[in-house]
Amino acid sequence: MTLKYPNGKAYNKQTLTTARSRHTSNKQRGMTLEEDINTTIKYYREAGRALIHKKPVPIQVVNVNYPSRSRAKITEAYFRQPSTTDYHGIYRGRSIDFEAKETHSKTSFPFKNIHPHQVEHLKSVEAHGGIGCLIIGFDSSQEIYLVPASIFIPKYEDQSQRKSLSIDLVRNEGVFIERSYAPPLKVLEAIDTLYF
Repeated sequence: MTLKYPNGKAYNKQTLTTARSRHTSNKQRGMTLEEDINTTIKYYREAGRALIHKKPVPIQVVNVNYPSRSRAKITEAYFRQPSTTDYHGIYRGRSIDFEAKETHSKTSFPFKNIHPHQVEHLKSVEAHGGIGCLIIGFDSSQEIYLVPASIFIPKYEDQSQRKSLSIDLVRNEGVFIERSYAPPLKVLEAIDTLYF
């Protein structure tokens, strides 16, 4: 039996592997995790399990090139303000905010991967009774974890010892996010383990 995609093309494992490795180049770093999370939160919304959205990036468009009406291209834009976290919403009656990050490091998640204003935002979310967390993807081991802000923030604020979260700490204090078919990532199950 030959497996075919809806467009009629045959499934080819080599083509899929090549496309996946090309997709996860340095230029596209973080996009695979982000795409999986976007698909996951859409699945949750449509299933009525949670209302989570990716926040739009606040930009101010300054210049647009119009070679033709159908091919308008933004040529100059600026960030209006620093964005907070990537995702926000409501789950089981509680506000939820999280930032998704990937790292190529095999041993740790460097603090330089997250901005101070994002840390402050997560701190505020938790102070007001919301769920604030990081979703960290380790490219080398293909492991993804949910780490609560209450674990991450004290380590971030005291960088006298380390300037990163060790993978051992993430494995011990965070919750492993399993991959599945639908949704691609079991994010809500990880949140349930930590918060409910």
